[in-house]
This record gives sequence, C-alpha cells and structure tokens, in this order.
Amino acid sequence: LVFTEEDKYGLYSHLLFKYFLAEGVVCGHDLFVASAKEHPDNILKELPAPLLDDTYRNELGEEATAVKSNDFQDSMKIAWRYQNLPKMEASPTSTKFGHYYDVSKTMSPELFQSTKWHSFYLPEELSSQPKMKSCNMNSAYIRLLQSIQRIIYQEGFDGSDPQKKQKTILRIGIQSLGSMLWGDDICSSETPEDTHSLTKFLYVLRGLLRKSLSACIITLPAHLIQNKAIMERVTNLSDTVVGLESFIGSERETNPLYKDYHGLVHVHQIPRLNSLICDVSDTKDLAFRLKRKQFTIERLHLPPDLSDTVSRASKQDLAESAKLLSSGCGAMAIGKKHLDF
Repeated sequence: LVFTEEDKYGLYSHLLFKYFLAEGVVCGHDLFVASAKEHPDNILKELPAPLLDDTYRNELGEEATAVKSNDFQDSMKIAWRYQNLPKMEASPTSTKFGHYYDVSKTMSPELFQSTKWHSFYLPEELSSQPKMKSCNMNSAYIRLLQSIQRIIYQEGFDGSDPQKKQKTILRIGIQSLGSMLWGDDICSSETPEDTHSLTKFLYVLRGLLRKSLSACIITLPAHLIQNKAIMERVTNLSDTVVGLESFIGSERETNPLYKDYHGLVHVHQIPRLNSLICDVSDTKDLAFRLKRKQFTIERLHLPPDLSDTVSRASKQDLAESAKLLSSGCGAMAIGKKHLDF
C-alpha cells in the first residue's frame, strides 16, 4: 500500500498516479482505477507514452554530451582543491529500473488492447444503488471495498486459491481519497463527524492486499487535513508514505537555491514487510523536477556560487535557505560545493 500526500494543487501527485498505472499497462498487469472527481476512462486516456530503449539511450547521450562540454568551464571556476572530489550523482540509483515515459505524449490505444482494466466512478455508483452506511464507515468507502473485493475474487487474484491462469498483478489506483467528493469531512473540519471512517477503510483494504496478488497507490490531500491524529493513523496503516511539496505559490519558487527544481519529495515511511525494522536510505534530501519529457526525482544539492560580484544580501539569502535542508545529502553537498574566494 503506497500512500502519496498530494501537493497543494494536485498537479505532480496526479502525474505520479499516472506513472503507476502506465507501468501496469507496459508490464501487462490488470488495472483498477477509482475516483470521485475525474472519470477513470479519462485518466487512462491521459497516461504518458512509454519511451523505447533506443530513444532513452539517445536522450541520455545528449545530456551526457552537454555535461561534458561544461566540465572544462566549471573546472576553471571552481577552487582547485575541490576539483578532485568525486561528483555527486543526481539520480538516487545508477541502474535503469522499470520503464521511462514521455509526459509530452499520451499512450497509444494499441497498448490498451491487451490490458484488462476495471473502473470505479463514485457518482455512477451512488446513482445505481441506494445510500447505505454500516460499521461507522460512509457508503462511498463501503462500495469501493466491495468493488475491490469482487474484482480480486472474480478475476483470480486471491492468493489463498490456486491460480487457474498465468499469474499477474492487480494494480489498484485510488485518487484523492478522503476529500469532500468521497463524502468524508476530515478535510473540512478539525473535529469530523466520523474520525475513524478512513482508517477503517484502510485497515480492511490492507487485509485484502495482504492475501491477494495486488498493489495499491492512494493519493490524499494531506495539506487539507487539520487533525494530525488522523494522519498518524493513516501512516501506520500504510507501507510506503511519500509526500510531494510543490514550489508553486511559495517563497521557494523564487529562491535561487531551488531554481533547478519544481518541488521536494518527503519520504515519511518505507516498507518493512515481515520484519521489525526497515532499510534506511542514506539519501534524505530529494527533489523533483518536470523536464520537457520526463518527471525525475533527484538528490537535492546546492548549486555552486560562481559569481565574484554576488552581493552580501544574496549570500545571506542562500545561507538562510541552506538552513531549511535537513542534515543529510544537502549538508554534504554544501561542504563540497562551497567555493574558496
């Protein structure tokens, strides 16, 4: 169960949501898309197109050539005693994992021909059946659980039964869970009418995921939830919790420290299935940026200050911005990128 805290305007979290579904199409997995805002059919039509291996290599080659052309100029500007230090890799992993997608293009309909997908659009579900409520859970969550359970059992994803066909994975995507559109008031009130409706839904959902061949990603407008206790329960009921912080409309959008990025990635929790502890990554400061064709997540590090005419005020602004970084990769980069004037 992957839980994604939406950015303020939901732009980048929705893109990450589409990446999860697009990977399922390329890998031949079955899809289940649930939403109360946008129709699942429209979501699937906007999935990014996969990049072929040859196209991906060509783009990497162009970037590598551009980097090499700037190496000589940088070596003339950076202090001599820092030239021999190893360069920091921008990408957290050096090996190719999974597939890459072009966000400027949509996936061709031919790729969907062999993909089996199911949809859950809340307005249609509410109009087809009468309202119901039980076990202190609103009707929208109950209908969604029933729909997921039915697909798991009918399509052969139940792990307790022997598989009659070739094994595959069910990818479940739930968009903006907990919002007002789902009939929940946790985003509009500090003391909601039912504080346990969402957590009960997640508890039952995690039980379904544990005994089935399925994986789920959920996006939630965490910035609208005023009750911190609810977010703590949601975190405990999830395997992976990732938050996206967009720079749109914030002071960091014009801060020179973050000029190369569009937001920060906060990894609040990583999986620890069947173990008491989890592997802790040495990379704490992550940022994302949306390039012309790709959405990338990189290590956050300070750019070098190469100007001799930088005013004291600008240096003070950078120094104050550096304090915002946690004591991890960002602090290491500050030491490496500091110049000798």
